[in-house]
Amino acid sequence: MHTSSLVNQLKPSETLAAAAKARELRGKGIDVLDFTLGEPDFITPEHIRSAAVAAMEAGHTHYTAATGIQELKQAVCDAFQRDHGVTWKPSEVTISNGAKHALHNVLVAICEPGDEVIIPTPYWVSYSALVELVGAKPVLVETTEAEGFCLSPEKLRAACTSRTRMLMLNSPSNPTGVVYPVKTLEALAQVVVEKDIVVLSDEIYDKLIYSGHTFRSFASFGDEVRKRTVIVNGVSKAYAMTGWRIGWTLAPENVSAAINRLQSQQTSNPCSVSQYAALAALTGPQQCVADMCVKFAERRDYVIRRLSAMPGLTMAEPGGAFYAFFNVSSHFGRPLMGGPAVDNATDFCTALLERAYVALVSGDAFGAPGYVRMSFATSMENLRRGMDAIEKFMA
Repeated sequence: MHTSSLVNQLKPSETLAAAAKARELRGKGIDVLDFTLGEPDFITPEHIRSAAVAAMEAGHTHYTAATGIQELKQAVCDAFQRDHGVTWKPSEVTISNGAKHALHNVLVAICEPGDEVIIPTPYWVSYSALVELVGAKPVLVETTEAEGFCLSPEKLRAACTSRTRMLMLNSPSNPTGVVYPVKTLEALAQVVVEKDIVVLSDEIYDKLIYSGHTFRSFASFGDEVRKRTVIVNGVSKAYAMTGWRIGWTLAPENVSAAINRLQSQQTSNPCSVSQYAALAALTGPQQCVADMCVKFAERRDYVIRRLSAMPGLTMAEPGGAFYAFFNVSSHFGRPLMGGPAVDNATDFCTALLERAYVALVSGDAFGAPGYVRMSFATSMENLRRGMDAIEKFMA
């Protein structure tokens, strides 16, 4: 039985593959320190869990509207107005099965085969795969550590062609943790209007921002920008709800209508109980988000301090999310921890896992050779042990 060429060309997610390797070693009884997955280690806050139980007890266990319950759509609009000062209508909201599902919906609804989608590198591993899956062409535009891993308006303008349909933007960024400065976003917005392209703004980490950095939603730069912007967000990261699988899009009404038609054929509805839990997350007390962010900030500061003290490592400061993305290329060509020399970031991660039992993700997967990604969404005890092991590995 043959499988489709589109699916055959897809590569497995490197982050999930790295996590699987760590689990395999752990299954053999090896104590592996796993820093691969971008997943908060906190349990979902109690008032959200209680809302899910209450929803089940109230009988909210049946089909909902295919694109989500009206109460949650309104809550998404209210939260965006509260947090970012931009007004959306419930008819411009689609609730989906997580942000990754929402991203795919947007690409299917907007892009035609042969369209070009600009993706600044480093980029989240699924972006280019999802673009290719709809027959469009990912146009990877390199950004550097010296540039703070931020796409410049000059590079965006130079990358645009007559086939350019969309820019995919992620701030705070996975994998770098970089938060785009407001002035840079404003300059990019001017190019977007000038070139009349769509921006798919992935803002899933918008609430995980650290001291000295400011988040600004791309849709907030005026009406001409808003009508060219599709926002993707969800409850996974800020509320520690990765397994609940609730994400959403905010898009101009005609785009939302197209996404709604698509999703009505894809799935009956996002999980009903999860929708009521997400409703409690958005409308309930927000102190839990602030408390988790304080913990992430402590971990971030510790990881930056430890990595900065290790010879030959450089990085752009993560202003948001929960990732450290650091350059290990100065260690290429050296024997590490008694083993043979490594030649690239993938070899580095493989050797680190096999010799020091620490799991990171290679920057090769993110379009950034020479770099590795470490998630610090784990306990301080694990981070201390991990930093000690990495330091010993490179000594």
